[in-house]
Amino acid sequence: MLIETGRVVAVEADALWVETIRQSTCGTCAARQGCGHGLLNRIGDGRTGYVRVLRGPASDRRPCAVNDQVRISIPEQVILRGSAVVYMLPLLCMLAGAALAVQVFPAGPEVLAAIGAATGLGSGFGLVRWHARRHRDDRELQPTVLEVLPQAIRAVEST
Repeated sequence: MLIETGRVVAVEADALWVETIRQSTCGTCAARQGCGHGLLNRIGDGRTGYVRVLRGPASDRRPCAVNDQVRISIPEQVILRGSAVVYMLPLLCMLAGAALAVQVFPAGPEVLAAIGAATGLGSGFGLVRWHARRHRDDRELQPTVLEVLPQAIRAVEST
């Protein structure tokens, strides 16, 4: 389970919007000099990101307000599954669209294969969007609040 600390920027009925600061772990990796991910992290390190985080069950909810510091958790399998859905689904749909266009129009121009690929890619992005909306409130697939940090811990962490 991945754990991150962030600041609450908005409060909804069942969720919070939390601002986190992206930090690179490239300093601990042996391949940091030859890795494209390391280059991207050097460009974007320290930027803020906003994450929609589900609150705990109604019986376990602690009061939380804007500017509170919270600790959030993200299950590791969520990151792996999410990566597969976001990257692989549009790619597979694009290939399927191109293959289908070639099967339907075998003697047609290659432009039809490109149109089929573009249509498949668009369909793949639509499926990713549908998947995200369908699982928007699924506690097993979304980040959740572990705890609201007390004032004393916030003062120490901010210095």
